[in-house]
Amino acid sequence: MPQTDKALSLLREVFGYPAFRGAQAEIINHVAGGGDALVLMPTGGGKSLCYQIPALLRPGCAVVVSPLIALMQDQVDALTQLGVKAACLNSTLDWRDAQAVEQAMFSAALDLVYIAPERLLLDRSLALLDALYAAGKLALFAIDEAHCVSQWGHDFRPEYLQLSTLHERYPQTPRIALTATADQATRNEMLARLGLGAARVFLSSFDRPNIRYTVVEKDNARQQLLGFLGGRKGQAGIVYCLSRKKVEDTAAWLCQQGYPALPYHAGLPAEERAANQRRFLREDGLIMCATIAFGMGIDKPDVRFVAHLDLPKSIEAYYQETGRAGRDGEPAEAWMAYGMQDVALQQARIAESGAGENQKILEVQRLTALLAYCEAPRCRRQVLLDYFGEQREPCHNCDLCAAPPELWDGTQAAQKALSAIFRTGMRFGVAHLIDILRGKATAKVKQWNHDQLPTFGVGGDLDEHGWKSVFRQLAAAGLVHVDMAEHGALQLTEAARAVLKGQRRVELRRPARRKATTPRGATPAPSHLAPADEALFQLLRKWRADTARAQSVPAYVILHDKTLRELAEVRPTSHGMLTTISGMGSAKIAHYGEELLRLIGGEK
Repeated sequence: MPQTDKALSLLREVFGYPAFRGAQAEIINHVAGGGDALVLMPTGGGKSLCYQIPALLRPGCAVVVSPLIALMQDQVDALTQLGVKAACLNSTLDWRDAQAVEQAMFSAALDLVYIAPERLLLDRSLALLDALYAAGKLALFAIDEAHCVSQWGHDFRPEYLQLSTLHERYPQTPRIALTATADQATRNEMLARLGLGAARVFLSSFDRPNIRYTVVEKDNARQQLLGFLGGRKGQAGIVYCLSRKKVEDTAAWLCQQGYPALPYHAGLPAEERAANQRRFLREDGLIMCATIAFGMGIDKPDVRFVAHLDLPKSIEAYYQETGRAGRDGEPAEAWMAYGMQDVALQQARIAESGAGENQKILEVQRLTALLAYCEAPRCRRQVLLDYFGEQREPCHNCDLCAAPPELWDGTQAAQKALSAIFRTGMRFGVAHLIDILRGKATAKVKQWNHDQLPTFGVGGDLDEHGWKSVFRQLAAAGLVHVDMAEHGALQLTEAARAVLKGQRRVELRRPARRKATTPRGATPAPSHLAPADEALFQLLRKWRADTARAQSVPAYVILHDKTLRELAEVRPTSHGMLTTISGMGSAKIAHYGEELLRLIGGEK
């Protein structure tokens, strides 16, 4: 049987999917044929199949390098459910179990082994790989979360820098490096640092059409979050915060509001962190409040929303974090509240970092791209994808497509704002500048004699909300810099000179009219299932939860919601019909087919 046909047969029989998506087939053929590859594919796009199927096609055992010890067992459990022989080799195993895994690798009893990079680079592990390589039993190396090699990314792992040794030591073993997101600079870094100069690069579309994007101007962020959560009780979600304290406070507050939530950050005891992550993965309807320490490799497919209470550090980080929603392809939400203080904090982080000047310039550019996204006058998906070099038509699935903002010639307003910054010596923050522009002779304004400035009172045509919007947009346009060393003082950039001289026009968006928050208990999105099918779907979900609990695995390892929904709609009556359901491979039909058919047929 030709290799392409074998791959398709494995996809259908083992994994239960009818056809490959996008470049999957091409990637699998390339790697199974012995080629190296760098794969950039969005979360939920099917990256894992790109190394799992070649691992089954090639002789020997595949080694999957993953930085996520806490999630390895879940990945192994998911493969075991499919009838794939898999194991992990990490510090959670005692020496007897570790030795048993090593022996199984030699005896062809395993198809894939997941290993942490620091474990892989131990002399004992390398000696094991040397012996496997010499015996022709090393199928391939898969380097998951390959962006961890980037020294300037927030997921940097120093051990990843040493993974280039794999090519030097095992030149005939193909390598596939995979990540869900990377801009051009990070792509180049991955190719160079992992020794993948000769690898084929497979770049899939970064579009996640099932995610709806919304950004709101921060104004009592907790109440805004509560409004967003209205009608979403029972849904799994992630709320990202910048500080550890805010994570803990937000989790406790959400619990008080009737939304079960858990905290997650690097400062928690390791046992508590692991327990909270396990609960989030294995229970339905939990919200994880977290710093960026949480999320990489999270395989939970039914996360229905990701909310940001603080601005991420870059558009790349934002894309990666929002991509944890809707991995199952079902509708999901990415919601963010941001304000001027967020901009100041991120600019301070860059200024205070130990990075070189060139790296700081790159970080500022990445932050500016995110600000431009937040203040965009057009489709958010267009702006997001444009950053990754993709052109798209308006998506009709974001807040700006639903309610396009009104644009206006803001040149004069910009000149007034920039002039106020200049005339006050670039030493004051937004609130003080707005008082000057609106002619409010506060004690502080009088103290500095700023009520005597030519700009005092020239901005009475806009309210405080309007001026805040102007200053945010000036920052997003690169005309203003926020200096935290000067307590959030606004400073002019070189680009502001042309605006002040009347040589550059500034177009601004009208600030959104502030709407009342959605009442709690609002009606959730209607189900696409008929009432009888919805009842069966809920019955199947309960069966899945009970089955998962009995096996001590996450529910999605048994079957995804998407599969359960299809079972409820199609109502198969035989094993043959079960094979037509997406996600029902031969092992799952063997394990659960009889029970599912009984449930669907109405038997208890």
